[in-house]
Amino acid sequence: MVSGAIGGYLDVALNFNTQAFLDDNLIEQFSRIGWKMVMLGDDTWLKLFPGMFTRHDGVSSFFVKDTVQVDHNVSRHLNVELNRTDWNLLILHFLGLDHVGHIGGRNSLLMGPKLKEMDEVIKMIDLTTLKSQKYNQGRTLLVVVSDHGMTENGNHGGSSYEEIDSLALFIGLGEFTNSSTTNNIANQVDIAPTLALLYGVPIPKNNVGIVMVEVFKLLTDDERLRLMELNAWQLLQLLQAQLPGLECEISKCNVHRDGNGSEIRQDYSTVEEMFCCLYLHAATVHKSMRSDSPGGDEYGSTFLAYREFLKTAGQWLSRRATDRPLSLLACGFAAMLVSCSIIMGLLFFLIRETYIKERELHSHAWQLDKTFTLAIICILMLSMGSSSMVEEEQYIWHFLTSSIFLVLLRKTLQSITLGFGVLQNSSTVIKEQRERGLLQIFSVIVVLVSGRILRGWHQGGVNWAHLPDMAKWLEQAGSGYTNALQLTSGVLLISANIFTLLFSLRSKRTFAVVILMINLCPSLMIVYLMIIHQGSTLGTTGFGATKMVQRFYAILGISTLGTVVSVPMFMLLQNSNSPVNDFTLCRDISSEFRRNLLLQGMKDSTFITGWSFIFSWCLLQLLLQQPVNSMPLLLLFIQILATMWYSSDGDAQFIEVAALYYLGMAGHFGLGNTNNLATIDVAGAFTGVSSQSTLLSGILMFMITYASPIFALLSMVLYISVKDIGGDIEAKEVDIGDLLKRNLSFPCLVPLGINSMLLIAYTVVLLLMRNHLFIWSVFSPKYLYVCATTICIFLGVSIVASAVVYSFGVLALRRS
Repeated sequence: MVSGAIGGYLDVALNFNTQAFLDDNLIEQFSRIGWKMVMLGDDTWLKLFPGMFTRHDGVSSFFVKDTVQVDHNVSRHLNVELNRTDWNLLILHFLGLDHVGHIGGRNSLLMGPKLKEMDEVIKMIDLTTLKSQKYNQGRTLLVVVSDHGMTENGNHGGSSYEEIDSLALFIGLGEFTNSSTTNNIANQVDIAPTLALLYGVPIPKNNVGIVMVEVFKLLTDDERLRLMELNAWQLLQLLQAQLPGLECEISKCNVHRDGNGSEIRQDYSTVEEMFCCLYLHAATVHKSMRSDSPGGDEYGSTFLAYREFLKTAGQWLSRRATDRPLSLLACGFAAMLVSCSIIMGLLFFLIRETYIKERELHSHAWQLDKTFTLAIICILMLSMGSSSMVEEEQYIWHFLTSSIFLVLLRKTLQSITLGFGVLQNSSTVIKEQRERGLLQIFSVIVVLVSGRILRGWHQGGVNWAHLPDMAKWLEQAGSGYTNALQLTSGVLLISANIFTLLFSLRSKRTFAVVILMINLCPSLMIVYLMIIHQGSTLGTTGFGATKMVQRFYAILGISTLGTVVSVPMFMLLQNSNSPVNDFTLCRDISSEFRRNLLLQGMKDSTFITGWSFIFSWCLLQLLLQQPVNSMPLLLLFIQILATMWYSSDGDAQFIEVAALYYLGMAGHFGLGNTNNLATIDVAGAFTGVSSQSTLLSGILMFMITYASPIFALLSMVLYISVKDIGGDIEAKEVDIGDLLKRNLSFPCLVPLGINSMLLIAYTVVLLLMRNHLFIWSVFSPKYLYVCATTICIFLGVSIVASAVVYSFGVLALRRS
């Protein structure tokens, strides 16, 4: 708005650490001519233009849950400033309306009172300016602008009509009747040249906007054309900076005209020639108009000539601002390709080695579940080339995730049927196989039912986001239903985690109770926070609630880290049939028995570590997520738990790990996320934040957005524990390196491999689609999500690998 330059998607990240704005801009122009400026409101202005304002009172824009103080800090100075005459420019940046949208959406209960408050502010300013004009204290221009709109949920950042529908109102330029009121459409960059020409300062050098001529209705035709001439000259200078070969000579333009003197459209051989001819045509027509007696036709043709040049130049410069050297893109793509090749090569040899062993043991052919797992990756890669499928990606993930579990259900039913035919004379084996099969069937059904509920919880995407869903029904029913659901889901989620720990560690019940007591305090705190703040529209705001949340963060972090670090050190190494409790007491027992104790200790230690990760993540998300998302969190936990039940008797690790990955991505959309930046929950990123911290708010926002994928990745530790850690090891002494390879390879390489392939595929799509109509509205936001997902996967895999290596390593040291 002050420079007329085009921002990029990287500005989303740069806005979190605002630095001084060095480009030519209106504020700097006003300062050069000696204007005294006052700024009240968002302190981003102070960071962008340090030392420019005579007086200021800045407030942080990052406390999204504050809807009162941010505006009160502005309006409390308003009466005093309006009665002073020592300033030329007064900037008021009210943040409360934006914060109300982030908290409760367009239909928030706070929206009406906040809009009335803004009406009163505008009324006060208008009455004061009318009074000053009455006493001949000069004319005042009041400009009311909004930098963006908002979706139904109150967010913004995308390209939907609701998000880009914003206001630019100029009050004080003259008397306008209702019949003369215009409803014009302009770009935000058009504000900069318009304000510059209104106030009589040079247009910023990097401006790509077009002057809004409709604002200057009180000027004569000649004066309005002069404004367009100045704007055209500024854009020509910018074009010459971008195109060094642009030298306008009249001899280069062979303009043909019809009988009425109008220019006949011609094809230009170069971009330079096009701009040169368009500008020279406008300048020539304008010069001819000045030399002749002015008339309506001359003004119209000159206006259209300037408009064509301004529009063409502005559009080209806007696209040029986002161009990047293809050589740098090629280097980045090559690095991605090398990384993907290494990961996929390791994964290929690992799968081949595992497949050969399976074929030797079971004589199984390559089965449908393996084929379909790989087919899902191919389908996802192909779907990325369609803008519609990118917009509605959640349907692809839900469908493919359900399909892979249906394939697993078919495999289980098939194995049970074949087992009955082979083992007719072994009733004990048949009974055990039947029980395992029924458990797997039940697990798959639980995953499918939970997935169907999760699928209908949020209507994501673009085309059908307005359709009713469970989340909208709950919000329309009132906060009472949402709060009751949040508390019920939270209690069930905590209870299910506790039951899982106690049931799985029946042989070490005392040790499990100790672990449970360590994690009891954050559980009680989260229940307290859900109960005590249910009636608050603003959630966990206020000094007391913020301190409580900060204590929760600290206690949760200490309890989780303490559990992960201490469990391998103090895990009792025993089995249910032996009184031996540790290696120090088992010098005389056999090596095989000691090996089994070690493997069981690794299994139990890894299980508790994975449980601690999942339990802590559930508690954290119950605090950070919107109340309506508490039920999807419970469903995600049920799905992961059911997958563990299925995997405990499974034999194809890469399929099971891929299924967990797919569950995490389907859950990502089930929590209301899309490929649109507008669905990012900004308000939740400031839960428990008492002072501005770009790093902390960014981390919390990342945790909220990628709650489900990280959930699935952390569950890999639990997955490792439910598998047969020792595998088919026959040696009496355990090789830790071989053990880590057996247990960490698939849980780490499969997510990395899938993500690498999708990253490579979408990078290719983005390069091919860089001139596509929807490059900025569809493909670019999706690429930001793909890059963020890559960071999420690498962080998750690093945590899993570190935890397992530490656990195995400590137990190996205790053995030695």
